Amino acid sequence: MPENPRSLNVMISGGGTGGHIFPAIAIANAIKEREAGTQFLFVGAEGKMEMEKVPAAGYRIEGLPIRGFQRNALWKNIGLPLRLLRSMLKARRLVREFKPHVAVGVGGYASGPTLAAAQRMGVPTLIQEQNSHAGATNRMLAQRVDRVCVAYAGMEKYFPKEKILLTGNPVRQDVVRLTGKRPRGMEFFGFAEGKPVLFVTGGSLGARGINKGIEAALPLLKENNIQVIWQTGTTYLQQAEVAVARLGFADCKVSAFVAHMDLAYAVADLVVARAGAISVSELCLVKLPAILVPLPTAAEDHQTKNARALTDRQAAVLVRDENTEEELGTRIIELMNDAAARERLSIAMASLGMSNAAEAIAAETIRLARQ
Repeated sequence: MPENPRSLNVMISGGGTGGHIFPAIAIANAIKEREAGTQFLFVGAEGKMEMEKVPAAGYRIEGLPIRGFQRNALWKNIGLPLRLLRSMLKARRLVREFKPHVAVGVGGYASGPTLAAAQRMGVPTLIQEQNSHAGATNRMLAQRVDRVCVAYAGMEKYFPKEKILLTGNPVRQDVVRLTGKRPRGMEFFGFAEGKPVLFVTGGSLGARGINKGIEAALPLLKENNIQVIWQTGTTYLQQAEVAVARLGFADCKVSAFVAHMDLAYAVADLVVARAGAISVSELCLVKLPAILVPLPTAAEDHQTKNARALTDRQAAVLVRDENTEEELGTRIIELMNDAAARERLSIAMASLGMSNAAEAIAAETIRLARQ
């Protein structure tokens, strides 16, 4: 252990997607606010986005050669056993050299070897499960972990009940603080008051199913005087721009990526989005009615389960990815024409939102490190 008993060494592992990386960074920031002298070491997977995002946030990261099972190209899995062995050995070396007081796993390939090594070496461990359907790595680690922080009730079916702490998901606070931002957002997007606003986002990489549904719905949206913020991702951008230009739909603002998510949320009357854990958590905190289109290829179909956790409580509307071209436009118009239905969805969304998740997880992490 470090010689200075007042400083902490915290190891945080996981990644692969923004849904894992941004909560990890939020947890680290919250720990640093409480314990300014804390030293951090992130452990990710080589070649994944955490290797860029984490250093950009000001933290040191080491990469493991781990990667997932390739279901669509079985021949690519030949080297997996060796990669796993090398990852386990490197994880053990990192734990031995860094000497963490606590290790935190946020899901993703790298968190398995890292937390397993920490557990074998007697380091207290905590995992954070973002989804309503627990990931395979976290389920594997749960029996030996000290605490499981979850975002949804009813997670006893995956984890030992006595280890569960309901905290919600850490989100980017600048994204969900909307007070006073609507006028600036309307000016930023060039919108007029008095006409409804639809915000469409499939995530930073876009979403083909959502994009195809919105393209099919463009005439209907224009006819109903709906103003649209359409985040397409890079691969669909040109097709979307051509479709909007052909229709002369000036009130449809198309971009590959929306840099100011807070302004988009601030002006939106309705959101169409994937059902990733962090997107859902943000929507609950900003209290926006939403149509969720789960990613059909998500591991263990966890996005559908996230969406069901809301639709079962009448907090969102679900449209299947394969039905977007036929159904999405109609559902958007129905909700835009029914203010009372949107209000009911908004109230139900708000009841599920949990703020200060990063602070709650940080406090539990520090408690484990100090015990």
